[in-house]
Amino acid sequence: MADRAVRRRRQALFLLFFLPGIAMSSWVTRTPDVRDQLGLSIGQMGLVLFGLSVGSMIGILCSGRCVSRFGTRPVIALGTLLIIAGTVVIAVGSAVPSASLVTAGLFLFGAGMGGGEVAVNVDGADVERITGTAVLPTLHGCFSLGTVVGGSAGMAATAAAFPVSWHLTVIALIATAMLVHALRAIPAGIGISAATSTPGPSPSPVPGQRAKPQVWRDRKLLLIGAIVLAMALAEGAANDWLPLLMVDGHGLDAAMGSLVFVGFAAAMTLGRFSGTFFLSRFGRAAVVRASAISGAIGLLLVIFSDNSVVAATAVLFWGLGASLGFPVALSAAGDSGPDQTARVSLVAIIGYFAFLVGPPALGFLGDHYGLRSAMVVVLVFVASAILIAPAADTRDRAAAAVDVAQPAEPGPHHAGQHQGGCS
Repeated sequence: MADRAVRRRRQALFLLFFLPGIAMSSWVTRTPDVRDQLGLSIGQMGLVLFGLSVGSMIGILCSGRCVSRFGTRPVIALGTLLIIAGTVVIAVGSAVPSASLVTAGLFLFGAGMGGGEVAVNVDGADVERITGTAVLPTLHGCFSLGTVVGGSAGMAATAAAFPVSWHLTVIALIATAMLVHALRAIPAGIGISAATSTPGPSPSPVPGQRAKPQVWRDRKLLLIGAIVLAMALAEGAANDWLPLLMVDGHGLDAAMGSLVFVGFAAAMTLGRFSGTFFLSRFGRAAVVRASAISGAIGLLLVIFSDNSVVAATAVLFWGLGASLGFPVALSAAGDSGPDQTARVSLVAIIGYFAFLVGPPALGFLGDHYGLRSAMVVVLVFVASAILIAPAADTRDRAAAAVDVAQPAEPGPHHAGQHQGGCS
């Protein structure tokens, strides 16, 4: 019976990672249609997307304390309900149409994503401890798989001119059914002590709590934070702007822009499911460097190639590059010194800073110089990660793959892995 309960719990977690992936990509694939319905410029659309970033940051800052006080189950439930509510509000805002409602919906959506992020990772780490097998890499792969499925559905809906409001309403209903089914397998009380107990004479901060001052003075940790900033910006830029970039920058129609995003999501999924294999053989620094090179090549071709086929194909390199940089750097932060949770909390917040400022900044630049030119900023950050990749080598290569699967501190330090897992 215990084994059956653990299997059901693991399957429930697969659904709980899969669900936000579907919801996120459903929104992203319809951004060209929403932009047209709202009649917004690129810069104004960046301000609308700012609601998602602010919500995500508030959610991640609050989630650690909520898990430590209430456990994972209620936080997962609340976070997922906020995602569903946000999807419904976006649907209403696109139907009215109202930019304010869409912004409010994105805020709720982001708060749910950021708030539930820590809880599902704590629960996944607990399943790993019980079973002794790697679960977290597959869970994060499920999020990316959800973006592929949701993106494919969004592409089909776009091609069929299916109304955005009805499309997102259907997604919200499906997500509600998945939540009701999955939540029954998640036990109560998980994470209350794990989120607050840390080794050593004094407790360490969790995401949402201020890191100890000496953490800010660790040069190696700040370099890891720079890697996270660059790779989070690469992932977030695609999640926020890729369909519009292909429509406005390369002349594709909305359906083809959605198809390109599906390709990006598929490349992310492939990278995350295969990441442990490469980490075990080449180590973190080599994987981060290869990821940054792949991402830089993809961005370079998307920005400077006038051939839409070349640009669309290059998005696959962009997706592969963005898939592992963020989660591998988070694991490296946990091994960079004592007080592991505080270290990863700091680095995760740096990553969410990229999600916070990225959309409006790129929107502002895109409004003045075009989206393709705006992506040069992302390219510069990703290229810098190639140079500072050695900072990710904080442990022996043989242990690198284990770190992605089993966090050194069984708590929320995997919080930012799939935002854009997200992401």
